[in-house]
Amino acid sequence: MNERLKKLRKSLDLTQQEFADKIGIARGNIGAYEVGKNAPSDAVISLICKTDFSRGRVNEKWLRTGEGGDDNMFIEAPRDEQISKFVGELLKEEEDSFKKRF
Repeated sequence: MNERLKKLRKSLDLTQQEFADKIGIARGNIGAYEVGKNAPSDAVISLICKTDFSRGRVNEKWLRTGEGGDDNMFIEAPRDEQISKFVGELLKEEEDSFKKRF
């Protein structure tokens, strides 16, 4: 699992610190997981899979087993969730932006 964690983090273009901050754990834990010194607990795996990353949520089966290869690293959010996220991002735009006016 250590290689998959590292591959996941790199695919998200996050440093160990950024990844740790995103899921709410210490950076040292991420380093220990990635080199295989420690294995992430079920609670940490759950945190990773429940976090909404820029590319979506992590596929727990892929993270635990590698099943499906790297193409199955993320699961697609339901359509209504995608729309909600998109609208939320639009509302964060500057007041006079074209997207927000649209």
